[in-house]
Amino acid sequence: MPTGPAFRGPRSLLRQIREAMAGGGPVQSRLDMAVRIIAQSMVAEVCSLYLRRASGDLELFATEGLSASAVHVTKLKPGEGLVGEIVRLGRPLNLSDAPNHPAFAYRPETGEDPYHAFLGVPLLRGGRTIGVLVVQNRTERNYGDDEVEDLQIIAMVLAEMVAGGELVGQGPLKDVEIAPHKPEWLKGVQFADGLAFGTAVLHEAPVAPEQLLSDDAAAEGVRLAKAIGDLQGQIDKMMDGQHGLVGASFEVLETYRMFAHDRGWNRSLDEAVRSGLTAEAAVERVRSEHRARLGQARDPYLRERLHDLEDLNDRLLRHLSADGAAVDRQLPDDAILIARNLGPADILEYDRHKLKGILLEEGSTGSHAGIVARALEIPCVGRLVGLRDRVSQGDPVIVDAESGEAYLRPRPDVVGAIQARMAVRAQRRAEFARLRDTPAFTRDGAKITLLMNAGLAVDLDILGETGAEGIGLFRTEFQFMVAEELPRFNAQTQLYSHVLDAADGLPVTFRTLDLGGDKILPYLEAEREDNPALGWRAIRMGLDRPALLRLQLRALIAATNGRELRVMFPLVASVDEFRAARALVDHEVAWAERRGRPAPSELRVGAMIEAPSLIWHLDALLPMTDFVSIGTNDLMQYMFAADRGNPRVASRYDPLSPPVLRALQTIQEACQETGTPVSVCGEMAGRPLEAFVLIALGYDHLSMPPGGIGPVKRMVLSCDREAARRGVAALLKGSAGSVRSEVETLARKLSVVI
Repeated sequence: MPTGPAFRGPRSLLRQIREAMAGGGPVQSRLDMAVRIIAQSMVAEVCSLYLRRASGDLELFATEGLSASAVHVTKLKPGEGLVGEIVRLGRPLNLSDAPNHPAFAYRPETGEDPYHAFLGVPLLRGGRTIGVLVVQNRTERNYGDDEVEDLQIIAMVLAEMVAGGELVGQGPLKDVEIAPHKPEWLKGVQFADGLAFGTAVLHEAPVAPEQLLSDDAAAEGVRLAKAIGDLQGQIDKMMDGQHGLVGASFEVLETYRMFAHDRGWNRSLDEAVRSGLTAEAAVERVRSEHRARLGQARDPYLRERLHDLEDLNDRLLRHLSADGAAVDRQLPDDAILIARNLGPADILEYDRHKLKGILLEEGSTGSHAGIVARALEIPCVGRLVGLRDRVSQGDPVIVDAESGEAYLRPRPDVVGAIQARMAVRAQRRAEFARLRDTPAFTRDGAKITLLMNAGLAVDLDILGETGAEGIGLFRTEFQFMVAEELPRFNAQTQLYSHVLDAADGLPVTFRTLDLGGDKILPYLEAEREDNPALGWRAIRMGLDRPALLRLQLRALIAATNGRELRVMFPLVASVDEFRAARALVDHEVAWAERRGRPAPSELRVGAMIEAPSLIWHLDALLPMTDFVSIGTNDLMQYMFAADRGNPRVASRYDPLSPPVLRALQTIQEACQETGTPVSVCGEMAGRPLEAFVLIALGYDHLSMPPGGIGPVKRMVLSCDREAARRGVAALLKGSAGSVRSEVETLARKLSVVI
């Protein structure tokens, strides 16, 4: 018995299989011919093809060597037998004595008793196993690495031939599960409120290889080597800060570079090309192997590495298509974007009017994708485990961001129910629209000023629609995160001037650059930090790089052109930091005046209270400020020592708990004593129940995402502030944990619309 196939490099075999599958005659005859050719070429006494039915069963579809009467009769449940074991593992199974393997399932109708040597490989398509290809011999032996490699290549090509073109839906293939088709429900986490029903669009979907087999392996090798070299050069430049993937963290870029230069990955691609595949097909083959092997890993680290490899493969495919950067962003009118994760720039590349919802496999409520989705009022659900492997391009999907759920290929009754809920939400939006021009006064006459958080030019289009009385927080860093290089003075000035023009006299508070942490820019040098949330970020970066901060302040002053300027500094942790930052503002105002340029008609400089240290130094800070604003997102993160971007710990604390509420009460009372204007601009301000508590604590300026203004205003109009104050004060006495349920009970008792 030979110890390997009759040849090295299955190019001629693949061509024979392609001709057999493309020929005329019934589909079954073509499958029979294919396994016969494989058996002969692999010097195997048995070759069998199993395909997955829609029921999930693995059915024997064709065989050379086993009993022909077993075809379409032998069926294995998921996980049953050696074939089921291959599907479960997602990788080849190479055995010298198959009958003695614990997973072996004896099926007398097949007549496979004499065969001991067994090699089975999965048929992978899109990371899913749609079948298994098996070769067997009587002799007890292990197949060589070359044979395993060859059979994997054959299985990949066979999978594309079975699943693609005119064969799908014909004869015995009419019920083969090529892609998920059953309704599925996934539970995740709400990132941005809302409901949406539409068509799945895969983010940066890989370019499908138009040709699987190459006629010139050497030429394909040159193409592959050039594309890999271009990819490695691009990633090296990202790491060097010369060119960049916008918004990518240092750790991700470092991982990209590690994998891009990995010899094993490069070798796998090269071997696939030398065996007769095109460069694109080689990438898809290696991708499918990684998906099948790592996709079932329980270790979160391994699953994260799979995601890194996915992105790397996508980028390599784009380099092979001579389009290393551009991505086709064409959308249907009801697009639901499907991705593992997104950066802020990714969402902005899609048509806002066609993008109805977003589903993510990863992420967190405090992620950039979540912030941008809320700003654009696009329903978004994240932390949907296994999402990308369970949905195909064009599938109907539901985004239920009220309850943090996703429905894939939903049943008609589920669609009807979600459409009814969407109609109710539309009625509520109409109600909020009617309240747009109604002043936000509580029932006992307290005026509550509702402001809007912004950071994108598109936010300004809806300022008038929301009824907001101004912009309480404009995040200036988004302009930097969506640019390929540091925005120049004129570009910054133009944006800030546009914001002030759009506000049309309403107050606008600009927050200076809040960079660092998880917001690393590729064109700024940054060192890796063990604790980036506690590291070189926000005002610390601005003070250490005064030229960067001064350029922004100079642009803000120029943009006001004699109008009011309100500017605040993020993450101030000490009075000295604020003093130094304010000195830079005064310096730039003086610089403008010396050159005869208009200074702001009124200058107000404030600090964001996000670091708990300031709570015990308010007596020194407040007299130096014109106003303060509380960033509850970071304040709670630091109070509870829980990274809000880490889904494992982000939900371990509740903003409606005594530590948070007592801290907020302390700040409000100190500001009241000194007459310092104070606002709350974190996510807390945009949720009616939390806003109810803030009003009870004495806050009357709340800044929130656009979608929160209507619901919060409705709550304000139904609220008696004094009664709320007394009720919340009672809850803070002696409470041990979250008081959320008690606050909900209080709101119902006071007839507050939450």
